[in-house]
Amino acid sequence: MQLTSSDATWPVAATPRRIGVIGAGYVGLGTGICLATLGHQVCLRDISAERIASLRVGKLPIYEPGLAELLEACSDRVTFTEDLSELLASSDLIFIAVDTPPTYSGDADLSRVMNFLDELARHGADDRHMLIMKSTVPVGTGDRVRDELDSRGLGHVGYASNPEFLREGSAIHDFMNPDRVVIGASRDGDGDRVQELYEPLNAPIVRTSVPTAEMIKYASNAFLATKISFINEIANVCEEVGADVVRVAEGMGFDNRIGRAFLNAGIGFGGSCFPKDVSALKQLAGNSGYHFQLLTAVIEVNELQKRRVIGKLKKHLGPQLAGRTITLLGAAFKPDTDDIREAASLVLASRLLAEGATVRIFDPVALDAIRRQVTGAEFFTDPMAATAGADAVVLVTEWREIIDLDWDAVVAALHDPKLVVDGRNVLDPERLRGAGAKFESIGRV
Repeated sequence: MQLTSSDATWPVAATPRRIGVIGAGYVGLGTGICLATLGHQVCLRDISAERIASLRVGKLPIYEPGLAELLEACSDRVTFTEDLSELLASSDLIFIAVDTPPTYSGDADLSRVMNFLDELARHGADDRHMLIMKSTVPVGTGDRVRDELDSRGLGHVGYASNPEFLREGSAIHDFMNPDRVVIGASRDGDGDRVQELYEPLNAPIVRTSVPTAEMIKYASNAFLATKISFINEIANVCEEVGADVVRVAEGMGFDNRIGRAFLNAGIGFGGSCFPKDVSALKQLAGNSGYHFQLLTAVIEVNELQKRRVIGKLKKHLGPQLAGRTITLLGAAFKPDTDDIREAASLVLASRLLAEGATVRIFDPVALDAIRRQVTGAEFFTDPMAATAGADAVVLVTEWREIIDLDWDAVVAALHDPKLVVDGRNVLDPERLRGAGAKFESIGRV
């Protein structure tokens, strides 16, 4: 059986289930709407009245390509509520998809998870209810949740770990075409209930213990972050010896043991996952008595990579940036999202403003988000207006709208020395230099 939406045809579950989702953020909305697309009845709950009101009229609080259209296509199977009682009455399987931000110590903040368990204890739960952890949580959280449930008289409530691997900007594709589905459960029946939800996708299923499932998530993100920091270190060496990191990465990527993915040198990783998860895993190891030296280096390299952009600006504009006008093209941490959490733009804008520079920022989607975070910058909806008369342009986010600009016109409108810094290695150096730009990238000559 197939379900047809406006732009795609998706498989449908043989037996539709009643599903609840706690948290209507990036993970919760992506998971819930995709599950509804598979034919399940989904109730999404969030404590934000404003967010729920917006969702009830079909307006998403996040930008994710295709998700609004998908919601419209399956709107008869999705409801939104602030009321946990309503969710419990309409759901059997309950995904927990709340934020677990870092604390000042570097540990993951589990307060939202624990607050939900407190609420659940007050409202009660039936034998049919089961909790499925989508949030990224430290190893050992599942055991803690199990103890909390048992101590609250909720030992009959099932529990499983089902970490998410959705990339912002391609969440629908990633959900519908997963590399693998990881399910950690101490009771086989709990794992079976989760596995059934994913059977229409014909994806590899990895069944493990709860702690192993939790570690798979952290280890995966930490490894990808390590690849990024590694190629950035190689890029920095390439600049010193006259090599081209783009060709180096290409040559490395042909080796199947290495692969091409995540070997794109640039100004470092950001977003809601990599920085938080790398720090949390490092802290988890430290709390267990092990010093994770590699992750310490990964974090340090990522921070320093952003500072190197400032060095490139000073190389051409002089040691004092006060009075200079610098345009940042892109604010989101990656294209096709409005998420600016841990984005390079935040560090660059703050550093440049502290240096006394005038900072202009353009982004096709994330402008409102960065406007709330950065004080003192100028914000533009037109990239050409943002670059006209600037002393330098820094490409921060590789949006298609930015890559496809008329760069000859951009360079012509810049003040001397007409500096362009390509922080993502997506522009053609020869073309930019031919247009008269002083061109800098990351690890290319």
